[in-house]
Amino acid sequence: MVTLRLALGAALAVALIAAVPATPTPPPPTIAVYKSPSCGCCAKWVDHLKTTGFQVTVHDQDDLTETKATLGVPRALGSCHTAVVGSYVIEGHVPADLIQRILKERPAVRGLAVPGMPAGSPGMEGGRQDRYEVLTFQRDGKTAVYASR
Repeated sequence: MVTLRLALGAALAVALIAAVPATPTPPPPTIAVYKSPSCGCCAKWVDHLKTTGFQVTVHDQDDLTETKATLGVPRALGSCHTAVVGSYVIEGHVPADLIQRILKERPAVRGLAVPGMPAGSPGMEGGRQDRYEVLTFQRDGKTAVYASR
């Protein structure tokens, strides 16, 4: 009788677990990248994003000046490409893990930037690895260090 109760209890537990719907996996983040059609390091950065799980939409543009201004990228932080993910602007060779981090933490900033094109940053891999900072920025140009690499 005890084994029958145990068997029935186990069967009921399995049935209840099977009846609970699985939590759907959220879709990967979508990021829109604005870049020059002829920029090789921009294409490598796009590949970096794709290999880390982002859904990437590429917008090739010959001149990004208006896009950067519209999105509120301070001139001093400029790089060769600009992206938008969620409510954030991403300027330059920002590592994908830090984009994931900002999407999780949701700080009250306009975006992240890696000014210039530091050697060794995603898309700029090669023989040299420079230290660089990833900055948060506001529309008014205020910045703060988000991470150092």
